[in-house]
Amino acid sequence: MSFGNPRHHRRSLDSTNDLAREFAAVGAPQGTVVTAEEQVAGRGRQGRSWTAPAGKALLYSAIVRPLEQRHLVLPLAAPLAVADAAEEVADVSCAIKWPNDVWIEGRKCAGVLIEARPQDGWAVIGVGLNVSIEPGEFPEELRETATSLDADATVDGALEALNESLTRWTRADPQEVLAAFRDRDALRGREIAWDGGNGTAEGIDERGNLLVATGSGEQVSLGAGEVHLRLD
Repeated sequence: MSFGNPRHHRRSLDSTNDLAREFAAVGAPQGTVVTAEEQVAGRGRQGRSWTAPAGKALLYSAIVRPLEQRHLVLPLAAPLAVADAAEEVADVSCAIKWPNDVWIEGRKCAGVLIEARPQDGWAVIGVGLNVSIEPGEFPEELRETATSLDADATVDGALEALNESLTRWTRADPQEVLAAFRDRDALRGREIAWDGGNGTAEGIDERGNLLVATGSGEQVSLGAGEVHLRLD
């Protein structure tokens, strides 16, 4: 289950995930990777856009097939792979904001979007990793919340590192994935809010759901919805 061969690279794309899904639908093999210098309609979770200056971020999508039981934790395995790759090419320490944002010192440096067709036996892992974006190059509304790897990091280096780390984590036993995610959990012990409530994050359960203790003493389990840190 290695990644990067074949690799399809484009100067500009609407979305690497869109092209990877097209390839997957016509039988592209396990490990096929799509990359681009820039995206003009990149997508993040919850329908958000993902933009980056051309050539300064790793814009990457990879095909996983066939889907197996261990891939139930793929939404956790993928950001672990991104975190490992970032630390391989830059002097940084990464944490993960559940379920799949990669943080450096509390700021987002990468996001993961997985789109799957279980009935057809494949999934596409989309990654946007900020590699060499200067602070002033981020949109004004992101300058307080986004970050990038250090100036010595390269997109090619990040690509190679991600191919290797994704190979490891997509093969990993689910219990290893859960343990590693807990070690990188950026939310545990912090006050959070979501649509319908608020409370203190208490880690993840065996299915990868977020556990939260509410003010009433109840523990709830959240699926991959929208969770915010409480800043008040």
